Amino acid sequence: MVGAENKGPRLFDRIREVIRLKHYSLSTEKTYISWIKRYLLFHHMRHPREMGKKEIESFLSYLAIKGKVASSTQNQAFNAILFLYREVLDLELDGSIDAVRAKRPLRIPVVMSHDEALRVIASMSGTHRLMAQLLYGSGLRLMECLRLRVKDVDFSMHSITIQDGKGGKGRVVMLPVVLRQPLADHMEQVKALFEHDMQGGFKGVSLPYALERKYPNASTQWGWQYVFPSKGIAKDPRTGIMRRHHAHPTNLQKAVRSAARKALIHKPVGCHTFRHSFATRLLEHGYDIRTVQELLGHRNVNTTMVYTHVMQRGAGAVKSPLDLRD
Repeated sequence: MVGAENKGPRLFDRIREVIRLKHYSLSTEKTYISWIKRYLLFHHMRHPREMGKKEIESFLSYLAIKGKVASSTQNQAFNAILFLYREVLDLELDGSIDAVRAKRPLRIPVVMSHDEALRVIASMSGTHRLMAQLLYGSGLRLMECLRLRVKDVDFSMHSITIQDGKGGKGRVVMLPVVLRQPLADHMEQVKALFEHDMQGGFKGVSLPYALERKYPNASTQWGWQYVFPSKGIAKDPRTGIMRRHHAHPTNLQKAVRSAARKALIHKPVGCHTFRHSFATRLLEHGYDIRTVQELLGHRNVNTTMVYTHVMQRGAGAVKSPLDLRD
């Protein structure tokens, strides 16, 4: 049996190489690497070529029974292991994986009323407030907001283009009228920061896929810069080049939670709560569910249907006997 110290670096270098060839995000790379390491450690660092269906089932069942992980977490681990076998080792697994599946509870999303959403936003300031307004006003996911580039905002068409949403899907959403001037003012400030960086000799932003090789000057062009850049310059973990990345998600997450407390909202409010509230508002105002599905970028309309459960219909529209009059 080959020792972990001998096979590990070569295997994980190959995993990273394939992930980058397929243009997966850095967060996906980290997640897949983490799960593959856990899978190998669970089986005492045996080489994955020595294992197969039985070992995968035992690991996934362990996660469900002993680890008590959520179904989404178990699926994430399964996807990482499938990637290892199919894409890295070029091996097909015999038969379907018959592991104990983690239970997937039906959860109704937490939704704020319009008044609550505005109160939370009013308790924020600066760039964080503008970002929260986009989450609520355009239905953006957190990372979609952070990864916005200047070229994605079209003031003339009053729209925002999401180039690479969840599942690699692109879509176009509305740019709220009330945000056009604040966003334009913000981008003027970002442009001044960008010009300062260029004078300092920095290499601009990282580019998706192989665009940096195809268009070597694009990283220093204004249109490719992030709308919400980070405050500092940092080393690109993949290339080692010093760049200005987009803002870190943790900062906005903390700002939203703090604002919810200040606004005396006692629901578990996070960045994604704005997106839930966006969808619910549109459905309440009579917009077709297929339109809402397209704006959210959902692959399946059943995913969008969950928001009908929190609208003022069904149980929310039925009067209690205590409220009925003879």
